[in-house]
Amino acid sequence: MPTFALRYATPFFGADPERLVTVARQAEESGFEAIYVPEHVALYPEAKIGEWELPTDLPFPDPLDMLTFVAAHTERLLLGTGVLLLPYHHPVTLAKRLATIDVLSGGRMRLLGIGVGVLPGEAAAVGVDYRTRGRRADEAIDVMRALWARDEAGAQFHGEFYDLDHVYSHPKPLAESGLPIHVGGSSEAAARRAGLRGDGWLPGGGLMPDERKALWELVLSTAEKAGRDPGAIAYTHMGSLEMSPETAERLAAEGVTRISVAAPTGEPDEQCAELVAFAERFGLGKG
Repeated sequence: MPTFALRYATPFFGADPERLVTVARQAEESGFEAIYVPEHVALYPEAKIGEWELPTDLPFPDPLDMLTFVAAHTERLLLGTGVLLLPYHHPVTLAKRLATIDVLSGGRMRLLGIGVGVLPGEAAAVGVDYRTRGRRADEAIDVMRALWARDEAGAQFHGEFYDLDHVYSHPKPLAESGLPIHVGGSSEAAARRAGLRGDGWLPGGGLMPDERKALWELVLSTAEKAGRDPGAIAYTHMGSLEMSPETAERLAAEGVTRISVAAPTGEPDEQCAELVAFAERFGLGKG
């Protein structure tokens, strides 16, 4: 059976600290492995994801600040981004922020999901050429891993967008291997990025089963061709609180290692009751 994580939709719940703590603590108590929060750094009129036009007043609090707050009020819950828009962050400062959260949380910053963004105006708002975002993301992954490494010579990287020569960054993540990076996205480019550089893959929820299967096979084949271990790549699938144990078992047979389910709506006590019911249906927190 896969593990289960909770997707906490900040656009709908906002930066309400009481609700966030209540739901996060209930998720932890109920046996959920992790909590994910999303990111958008800027919105603008007529910005669309698919057919959905994003209202300009949707609240998207900073995901790393949200996770730091969650970490301070929980004990075991792993911290995840679903997804952080990597090209819109400088990897040197981002690597330090992530490592700091990992250290302060006792090593719980384990589910760094990254994406490249789909809103051209968002890229423009932070001064990034939208056409370069994929290449920037690839370099940023390599830069962060170089900074997290225990290399006595410091981090060295010479690329198109970033240039480092004997650069040191502390603290380091608690794990000597650094922080796992899970690549989000439903495109062939995202699947190849996951196979080449990722520790995991997080496809979007709009894929048909045959599309998802083909992309997962692309992740695995890309990893194998690159000399990496395909079996070491985690596979996260988006699910719902209404799903059945039989569905979860079928997904596990397809290679899914983690299922993220959307937090329910309603008042906090109603949300918590639904989390408890889901946990009981799946026997979470037992054994």
